[in-house]
Amino acid sequence: MRADELIAALDGDEGGLRHVRRLPPRASVRSPWPEWVPEVVRKSLEDTGITLPWPHQAEAATHAFEGRDTVIATGTASGKSLAYLLPLLTEAANDGPGRTLYLAPTKALAADQARAVAEFDVPGLVPAIVDGDTPFEHRQWAQRFANLVLSNPDLLHHSLLPRHRMWRSLLKDLKYVVVDECHVYRGVFGAHVALTLRRLLRLAEHYGAAPTVIAASATAADPAASLSVLTGRPATAVTVDSSPSPGATVALWEPVTYEIEGEPQQASTLSETARMLAQLVRRGVRTLAFVPSRRGAEIVAAEAKSRLGADPAAGRIAAYRAGYLREHRRDLEADLREGRLLGVATTNALELGIDVTGLDAVLLCGYPGRLASFWQQIGRAGRGDTEALAVMLAKDDPLDTYLVHHPEAIFDRPVEASVCDPSNPYVLAGHLCLAAEELPLKESDLASIPGSREVADQLVEQRLLRKRAGGRYYWVGSERPQVTLRGSGPMGVDIAETSTGRLIGTIDAAASHRLVHRGALYLHQGESYLVDDLDLEEGLALVHAAKPPWTTSAQEITHLEILSTRERLDMGDVSLCLGEVEVTSCVISYQRRRLPSGEVIDTQQLDLPPQTLRTVAVWWTVDPESLEGLRDLAGSLHAAEHASIGLLPLIATCDRWDIGGLSTAAHMDTELPTVFVYDGHPGGAGFAEQAFRKWTDWLSATRDAITGCECAAGCPSCIQSPKCGNGNEPLSKRGALTLLDKLLKAGEGPVKSTVFDRKPPAEAEDDLWPGDF
Repeated sequence: MRADELIAALDGDEGGLRHVRRLPPRASVRSPWPEWVPEVVRKSLEDTGITLPWPHQAEAATHAFEGRDTVIATGTASGKSLAYLLPLLTEAANDGPGRTLYLAPTKALAADQARAVAEFDVPGLVPAIVDGDTPFEHRQWAQRFANLVLSNPDLLHHSLLPRHRMWRSLLKDLKYVVVDECHVYRGVFGAHVALTLRRLLRLAEHYGAAPTVIAASATAADPAASLSVLTGRPATAVTVDSSPSPGATVALWEPVTYEIEGEPQQASTLSETARMLAQLVRRGVRTLAFVPSRRGAEIVAAEAKSRLGADPAAGRIAAYRAGYLREHRRDLEADLREGRLLGVATTNALELGIDVTGLDAVLLCGYPGRLASFWQQIGRAGRGDTEALAVMLAKDDPLDTYLVHHPEAIFDRPVEASVCDPSNPYVLAGHLCLAAEELPLKESDLASIPGSREVADQLVEQRLLRKRAGGRYYWVGSERPQVTLRGSGPMGVDIAETSTGRLIGTIDAAASHRLVHRGALYLHQGESYLVDDLDLEEGLALVHAAKPPWTTSAQEITHLEILSTRERLDMGDVSLCLGEVEVTSCVISYQRRRLPSGEVIDTQQLDLPPQTLRTVAVWWTVDPESLEGLRDLAGSLHAAEHASIGLLPLIATCDRWDIGGLSTAAHMDTELPTVFVYDGHPGGAGFAEQAFRKWTDWLSATRDAITGCECAAGCPSCIQSPKCGNGNEPLSKRGALTLLDKLLKAGEGPVKSTVFDRKPPAEAEDDLWPGDF
């Protein structure tokens, strides 16, 4: 069936279709092989069906071959891997001493690349996978013999760099470092990976190597600048995609609203995704459904199978996510590639470049948070000659609701730039300690990162580093510093079964107070567990399997202090600011809520210590005298805060769970009605700064999302938040619109901009509404 016929069949009597956009096909353009590619490499590639490269492949490969750091940022299925394979295959075929370290963000992608490389019959090429599953003796073999080591940043950080003397043969001959899917390295995680890469390049230089970095990225804004942030070196970008495309039809869908006992109820996005997956599989359409959570992927796959009943196609549907055994994941990948599976419900684990050619359709269960991910996911279909179908189903969320009613925000807007800040002192401090432990730090090592000397000197004051004559810094700690790439503090809390001690999983220490407090119902890989005890000193939560008829939600209070103001825009009765804040939160209780009604059964008190976060925030204030007639000021501020948090991912490279917020009718530092939105990572991650720079786009979209919602008094699609620490009370939809209109109108008049060096910390009070981080 054609894409338009499939859309008509999916819509049926539902009426959820909101927009259709057709992406035109693109013809193929070929380029001759670069002169430097040996005949044996050309012959090997031709034997696998690659007769000639596309121009973007040849251009990027030539830049890298000539020693320039290069990033190729073109669409899904545009053959980016050939751009970095050509130089390293040439080095191997010429019997050169140069070796390559390939880094992928996931083990699955590294394994997929190893499978693809194995098809090339190039003499001299010796590949090896080295990751957390690799036995010690295999690692030893790779250290000595492999000239293509396929790994990931976590292995590099936790194993290779600390044991660099064991890997010196690789480091001294390191000619290429390949950073695949580099667009995923953003925010605090990106800052950690950037500093890990710089530690790698520093050690390679110490052993006499000068490797060239070759990166592959999804389509992104200014990819050369993004790679430069990761490496601290200039880079060249290749962005013109000359690969063929069959075109695609993209549909935006909003689950319909039903009347149940007089109350409007929107159909579940998970259920709608399962319905569409079942219908497509029944018609023999090979389909990938992207679902935002592991549990959601399992639910969609199970419900789709149930809808098919005795139909044999039900046996050709599966879920795919992290947490499966490695062998199980590889079997699923092979079944999908070879067509034995017709439908797969997956987390973003299959968003990255694993080769799954021949898919006909993609379903997105909600907007994935970033345009780069949106285009990456819908690009998973249409890799053959047939036009693809992609459907995005809106979640019950302000951003999703806005997008399906404003399709230009998807189709006519440039892709975001990846934002990360390696100079974040909360991230930088740990990596400076690690770098000094690996090899004493020189002044030149600190030159490329603003503020690194100040951080290094602070570490000297803390007696973690020692500065000696000649300006070198030495690690003096008794044990190697503990730094995880997936956060900025210590390793997380282990979750184990009370009766057996079996490890269930881990959780970030910052989230443990909310998710694994005593009495919490914790969900993991589709199973539910009750928390018996949380021992913060030991970093251990003890749980037992249970399926009670209720769920739990933590309640916390939040205090926010402004430490300094970087910039301020004064617009009459309204001001907008950017600066540093300290957020202190404490989980004080939790509610048990009956399923499925959500009725509160009881509230249990907790005794947990407060948690403190120093970060960056954007905030705005309003003169209360200009708000005469606004009946519910606190509810209006609270609703505006919720909605603005929900819409921030539209203009910043974040998820709503990366940011927090707080509103108060009279903040102790501003003495005015104030709304704060802050980065949920120590030191900040760049999200609040993007909000400040693009505040009119951000708050205009927030106002439009609230205005466009058909509810009377507020709902999850506009002003309610799933992470509100105050039970979504008080909220005023009408008042939020009044405040946002006032703020945006003020921005149309004279604006006075002030840049500050620093504002002294204010005195602390705590008469604030609970925060929503």
